[in-house]
Amino acid sequence: MPSLNSPIANSNFSLPPLRLGIAGLGTVGMGVISLLKDNNKLISTRCGRDIIITAVSARDVAKNRGLDLSSIRFEADPQALVKADDVDVILELIGGSEGTAKELVDSAIIAGKPVVTANKALLAHHGATLSKLAAMHNSSVAFEAAVAGGIPLIKTLREGLGANAYTRVEGILNGTCNYILTTMERTGSDFEQTLKVAQELGYAEADPSFDVDGMDTAHKLAIISALAFGTTPNMKNIYVEGIRDISLQDINFAKELGYRIKLLGITALNQTGIEQRVHPCMVPLTSPLATVDDAFNAVSIEGNYVGRVFLEGRGAGAKATASAVVADVMDIARLGSMPALFPANSALMHGAEVETQLPEVLFSSMDKVESGYYLRLGVLDRSGVLSKVAGAFAKANISVRSLIQHAHKPGEPVQIVLITHKTNEAAMREALETITGLEPVISKPKMIRIEE
Repeated sequence: MPSLNSPIANSNFSLPPLRLGIAGLGTVGMGVISLLKDNNKLISTRCGRDIIITAVSARDVAKNRGLDLSSIRFEADPQALVKADDVDVILELIGGSEGTAKELVDSAIIAGKPVVTANKALLAHHGATLSKLAAMHNSSVAFEAAVAGGIPLIKTLREGLGANAYTRVEGILNGTCNYILTTMERTGSDFEQTLKVAQELGYAEADPSFDVDGMDTAHKLAIISALAFGTTPNMKNIYVEGIRDISLQDINFAKELGYRIKLLGITALNQTGIEQRVHPCMVPLTSPLATVDDAFNAVSIEGNYVGRVFLEGRGAGAKATASAVVADVMDIARLGSMPALFPANSALMHGAEVETQLPEVLFSSMDKVESGYYLRLGVLDRSGVLSKVAGAFAKANISVRSLIQHAHKPGEPVQIVLITHKTNEAAMREALETITGLEPVISKPKMIRIEE
């Protein structure tokens, strides 16, 4: 097996080796090093040149990471990678939208060195600015690993299906949430119990808020929307709702009704603009998304010529993410550069005025979103309750498709579940406000959108 920092012996390639500087030796960084070691010959053959690691930077130089890194130069300051003459490409695998990671990416772009990153937060918050900076300095930022792990989603949107006008992209983009929802259904445990198990197994962080409250998915959706619709990544334009309030009752009712609950990120065109939303959804058992379990991710893409394309795979983990990072490195090795971050800004890469901005896009408010709705009510067992609820729906011009009320002992509180036909969010919230105020309703109603 060749050394981590040397080309293949007796290489006949005419191009010089592509030399990497890696900042960050956590799970992803070490996964990249392992992959380049294990598949060295295959990767170099496919690229037509050797790919070697000349320097790395990490906070703890002495830490035992399970691989012999003694042949690679360590730099205490990641900025040294940018200044080094023997580093052609910077791999930013530190993470975070600010601080060291952003400073490193900015410096590398200004120095004209291509950047490969898995940093979704950085792109979601600073993608437009980085696009402009890269255009000004004839550099590039590659980010296949930032969304959906090992699934080649960025390349599919930008290249494989790039001739299509996209109408909708939706998917399961967070493995932690999908694992929790899958396990709740499989074991009958509640959210808190399942979360604790997920933390013990390493699927969830000690502070799981970023995942379970939907922000991780929202960061990824900002990037997807920019690629699909030319939007400027802006978290303020994304509706975000997590899975903390999903109960075992809801999961069981969903199954009874022919659905499964998934946390989806959705960006789509409707009559009033572009939707960008993250929230739990009920998806039919016949949907490919309903079959995606545990920590896997999946994305459905709809284009005006290709129709629907479905991608599924590992959305996180050292190997899957490293696969995506190295795929970007291989593109740079073959092509010498990468496209602009986002297609709508590609004019900047071809001599247009650098002041050019991403186009203004009309975003659709959440009130305009249309879907079916699941509504679960805890009510007192009294005559006339259903007629009052029906009256609230009728006032908001909402049609009820089906109703479930299980047998119960007379006088005991009862759970009622209603499924509506497609309506808009504004109408549903109007009905929900009325229903919540009804005297027989004894608990906060639970609403989940249905994506057919």
